[in-house]
Order: sequence, then C-alpha cells, then structure tokens
Amino acid sequence: YTAFFTQALQGMRSSRFCLHPAGDTPSSCRLFDAIVSHCVPVIVSDRLELPFEDELNYEEFSLFISVEEALRPGYLIKTLEDFPKDKWLSMWKNLKLVSHHFEYQYPPRKDDAVNMLWKEVQRKLPSVSLAIHRSKRLKVPDWWRR
Repeated sequence: YTAFFTQALQGMRSSRFCLHPAGDTPSSCRLFDAIVSHCVPVIVSDRLELPFEDELNYEEFSLFISVEEALRPGYLIKTLEDFPKDKWLSMWKNLKLVSHHFEYQYPPRKDDAVNMLWKEVQRKLPSVSLAIHRSKRLKVPDWWRR
C-alpha cells in the first residue's frame, strides 16, 4: 500500500493535469492530493460541492468538464492536449498559492485544511440548525422548498 501511494504521489507531481471524477463525497483525498502535488485538477462533474469553495475560486486553478463532455469520445484527451500552455501555467501558479489550504498540519496552522474545515462547518451550522428547527415545527417538512 505504501509503495502504491508513493508511486501515485510521484505520478501526480510529474503530471500537468489530474483527473477528478465526481465521487460519492463532497471532497475526496484524490482532490486534496492533486492540489498539494501542484497538479491542476480536471474536475468532471455537473454538480459537485467543492471544499472551501466559498473562499476559493476553483476556476483560477482547476479545469471543469461536464459529464456529457467527458463521455464524448476523444473530447477529454483533445481538450487537455490542446490546452494553452500560458493558461495552464497561470492555473499552476494559482494552485501553488492555495495548496496550503489543503494540507493537514499538527499542530494546525492558520488557514490549513483543519482550520478551513472548521470555518466551513461554522458557516454551515446556522443553516443546518434552521433546517432542523423548521422540520420539527412544520407538519409538511418540504414547505420551504416550494
């Protein structure tokens, strides 16, 4: 397992792009690994909640491909092969500026992954609390969605 993980990290560090298809969780370690390896993420998804996206503009350091585009034969390969080098370089530089937000430190440091996760929880907690209160008092729980 350790040898595989080491090889995977070396592969990401030597790659210009790292594919990140949508998974079953809002954030996965492969996205974090790609970012800290300074490998521009290619996010394949139509709807995906990204970690810290309320603070970070992913368009500055990631490439987004829809599922429909990714399923077109040859589209993804051609897009990556034809991607302008100066645009990739700009994204790579921006990626290096934000990568510290995706690193876990002990003890935690300002704006590292632990700090960013707690900030995200703090921002989401009022909405979650409100939703819980509304669902308890209303007889029709989906009233607010109308």
